[in-house]
Amino acid sequence: MTQNPSLPKIHFISIGGSVMHNLAIELHLNGFLVSGSDDEIYEPSSSRLARYGLLPAITGWFPEKITSDLQAVILGMHARQDNPELAKARELGIKVYSYPEYIFEQSQNKQRVVIAGSHGKTTITSMILHVLKFNNRIFNYLVGAQIEGFDNMVNLSEKAPLIVIEGDEYFTSPLDHTPKFMHYQPHIALISGIAWDHFNVFPTWESYVKQFELLADSLPKAGTIIFDETDDMLDVIGQKGRPDVVSTPYNEHPNKIENGKTILLTAENGEVPVLVFGNHNMKNISGARAVCERLGITDEEFYKAIQSFKGASKRLELLGSNDSVKVYRDFAHAPSKVEATTIALKEQFPDRTLVACAELHTFSSLNKAFLKQYRRKLKAADVAVVYYNPLTVEHKKLEPISKEDIRLAFKRDDLQVFTDSSEMVTFLKSLTWKNANLLLMSSGTYGDLDLKALAEEILA
Repeated sequence: MTQNPSLPKIHFISIGGSVMHNLAIELHLNGFLVSGSDDEIYEPSSSRLARYGLLPAITGWFPEKITSDLQAVILGMHARQDNPELAKARELGIKVYSYPEYIFEQSQNKQRVVIAGSHGKTTITSMILHVLKFNNRIFNYLVGAQIEGFDNMVNLSEKAPLIVIEGDEYFTSPLDHTPKFMHYQPHIALISGIAWDHFNVFPTWESYVKQFELLADSLPKAGTIIFDETDDMLDVIGQKGRPDVVSTPYNEHPNKIENGKTILLTAENGEVPVLVFGNHNMKNISGARAVCERLGITDEEFYKAIQSFKGASKRLELLGSNDSVKVYRDFAHAPSKVEATTIALKEQFPDRTLVACAELHTFSSLNKAFLKQYRRKLKAADVAVVYYNPLTVEHKKLEPISKEDIRLAFKRDDLQVFTDSSEMVTFLKSLTWKNANLLLMSSGTYGDLDLKALAEEILA
């Protein structure tokens, strides 16, 4: 196919990243000539890039791809400072953006809403997008998970007056250690909660909390900060006096559970059944509602829409069920997320045995000094299981950890710890699966385990 030289050309360094490949697809759909490189691309990025003809033919870095006719280069977090393509772009004087900088560049004239926090930000962002779409609003967005009804995780268009962005506190790029969310310069910021994470980047609790304080302090006059008032540290940050900034606290939405179903209790809209559950999700709903109210969505419009929200991908996602067993998977990996998700499932089905499995996969979770943050986080489970791969510990150049280290850290003597996923599967299949639920929590893959196949075996 002959390329039109008049079209703007953009090159992605580390095109395989979760947001990066979605942004590349969005720009391609908007008429840009998109190219990219990466030294490793996994699913689902590879097949999605291939579908649009954007998958690099060969993995690796190729300075010859960086030509003077590029309008810009977008640099992913995965690339190193000595990346040869980055060096070539600098040599040619081509503008280099991180993806947060580029998103801001494309949304300077829009109302910007940023959803931040250690946990819940993907779900809250997804809820807001669902409600806006249900009510036929025109908006742009950036979200960290696939949502039903949305083809891509990034949407940019000139006509939208508003953009809703899931913003994280992690470094922007190898060249820029500013938290990503600072680049978006929001008019409305929601912070869902603060629980220490990214131990490799923020070695102390204080340095981690500081990032959220910076975000709150950056709000402009007539800006709004929306925050979970049940989080002690966040309550301090949220209530801090800021001239002409509206401070809006929220709490868990009133609700009741009947026969494994959660129902919202509202003053003027009666009882509203929802598909998501757990105290953390009741807070998420309250936060999403507060943002939507600022965007002109009425309570009636909000409650009508939220009833059909099924949740973001891998967030308490039902893998399968029968009359007496349900199997869920969740992205939970940080201590606060593991605890909240486990409690949610036990409270939703109090009469069922809960088997909860957590994979320790991230740099923080496999760090011996950080492990104690998991103390009693699986307390709500009737049977508690932890899986980790010693090779991952070695690959991350961390101090080796033993099964006993993990039992001591979780403060649970009956904790089942596995380093081989096949042994874990054998153990799970040996249990009595009647009137029981299985919860699989991980941001990894349990050693490339087919979770849907496991669910089918448990259900059978």
